[in-house]
Amino acid sequence: MAKISFTSPAPTLNFGIIGNCKSAALINEDSSIDWCCLPQFDSPSVFGKVIDENIGGHFKIECDTSYHITQTYIKNTAILCTRFENDDNAFEVLDFMPRFQKDNGSYHAPPELSRILRHVKGKPSCRIIYNPKLEYALGETKSYVKKNFIVSIVDDVNYDTLFLYSNLDYEAILAGTEMSITGEHFMTISYNEKLNAPSLENSLLTFEKTKVYWLNWCHKTPSFKNYNEQILRSAMTLKLLTFEKTGAVLAAATTSLPETIGEVRNWDYRFCWIRDASMVIKVIAKLGHVQIVKNFIRYIIDLIPDKNEKLQIMYGISGEKILTEKTLDHLDGFKGSKPVRVGNAAYVQKQNDIYGILMDVIHYQMEQFSDKKDEYEELWSIVKSIVWVVKNNWKLADKGIWEFRHEDRHFTFSKLLCWVAVDRAIKISTLVNAEKSVEKWETLRDEIYDDIMEHAWSETKQAFTQSYHSEHLDASVLLMEYYGFIDAKNPKFVKTVKAIESELMHEGLLYRYKNEDDFGLPSSSFTVCTFWFINSLFKIGEEEKSKKLFDELLSYSNHLGLFSEDIDFSSKQLLGNFPQAYSHLALIDNALNFNETTTASKMPKPSLKLKVS
Repeated sequence: MAKISFTSPAPTLNFGIIGNCKSAALINEDSSIDWCCLPQFDSPSVFGKVIDENIGGHFKIECDTSYHITQTYIKNTAILCTRFENDDNAFEVLDFMPRFQKDNGSYHAPPELSRILRHVKGKPSCRIIYNPKLEYALGETKSYVKKNFIVSIVDDVNYDTLFLYSNLDYEAILAGTEMSITGEHFMTISYNEKLNAPSLENSLLTFEKTKVYWLNWCHKTPSFKNYNEQILRSAMTLKLLTFEKTGAVLAAATTSLPETIGEVRNWDYRFCWIRDASMVIKVIAKLGHVQIVKNFIRYIIDLIPDKNEKLQIMYGISGEKILTEKTLDHLDGFKGSKPVRVGNAAYVQKQNDIYGILMDVIHYQMEQFSDKKDEYEELWSIVKSIVWVVKNNWKLADKGIWEFRHEDRHFTFSKLLCWVAVDRAIKISTLVNAEKSVEKWETLRDEIYDDIMEHAWSETKQAFTQSYHSEHLDASVLLMEYYGFIDAKNPKFVKTVKAIESELMHEGLLYRYKNEDDFGLPSSSFTVCTFWFINSLFKIGEEEKSKKLFDELLSYSNHLGLFSEDIDFSSKQLLGNFPQAYSHLALIDNALNFNETTTASKMPKPSLKLKVS
């Protein structure tokens, strides 16, 4: 990937992500760690400059203005390399969170972040700006030099500590004194005090083991003739958003990055939405990484102990069901966009589409391993329970995929996914030789289909609309073809694609809808919607136009090929929580379209014998 200068025009969210499937950190292209939560994704931040430039806290390597800064990932890894260079001097900063397989088969993924400074040429020098602010910067964080480490402590509303180990001078680090980079130096941030203090030798070994882990992971991902680099970076990003301990998949690594600068559409996305996660793991499974699928299915099974227990739309990454939302009023927000929220009140919403999305991924899992019927008794119980819930709820209004907070409607997408739930249940019943359920379920599936065709189609708009008897268009109905409800060449679907293009396309990007919601009119493009539109164009036969738009959209990523939730229509700046799982799964889906004729046959069929974690 081409290196981008720090002085070049860049999207607002010019960060790289590193992580180890326990937590993650965002590193600005100038080397500043501006976001990191420890010990896990949903913990309070220890560096939070991204949500308050003044008091949030950060950890930066700083040089004089003569240095040119470039940033790339080490090829086929999630290790970030930031290079500082002027005419005579150069050094690199290698950032990673340790992750590798131990001799017993488990994974070493401690709540740690490592920085290695590596001399390249000349006599480079820098200052270390080490400014942790624990517990979302609530209370005063104080740092002290001890014999073997720097300890940072906050003892106010909550008590917390953080430890920094290094072979650099601790007093110089805290004072921000200029120091020379003469060889290799390490700095390891640990949430826990280390019983055996890290050394340079140990840090370099951990670096090499983590590098090998990612190289192996990428090697198990099929390669493609077209867009291979983008597919691989997106796949690694999705992997980084998985919480290995439970199998949960996060929507994004951040909280409260605004959909539009200065507005209040700021949400905490460090949770597992059943919708987002199910779509992520289905895409990852297409790339052969089936262990992620199995982990997520186990996560779901553990969440539903009772046959009659209804699904929430989202859960905490450790399975929490209560996700109380509150605001952190002492923080200014990203570029002044208040409020900063932790928790998410949407967890209480009723969204009927989640049943179909979950059933779709269960069907995919069971279809791939249909010879393992004895392993799926728990899943079959969940399948029957979901059909029962759909049967009793599909006629009811809900909040819809976009989580309208103050109004229930009969959203077309919700009805569509109710149809998907029953359709996939019928297919699953065949896989497990339980066809006796099929007849009554077929009647229900047909009833939902007829209802959608009658009430969601607008003669005026010549399109399927956002909700029953509405004239508002919505990008989510583009998924009608994706889920097999309607054929791509069906005139009604083609007309819907054209109507959405005419009404929702703006400046090369798609509105998700243009009607007012709880916060007024949307003013940025929800990135995944443009990917959906590109996919729909491809499916209706406009492949050349689809590819042109896809290439254009890819150009709006940041310097590392990463996408957030939203894109500003005019400036093309990235907005919203980052990196966004939705955006990257849709990128992969789109890219696979342009590889159908050249590489699809080379993709390995997922195998239970292939251990990919």
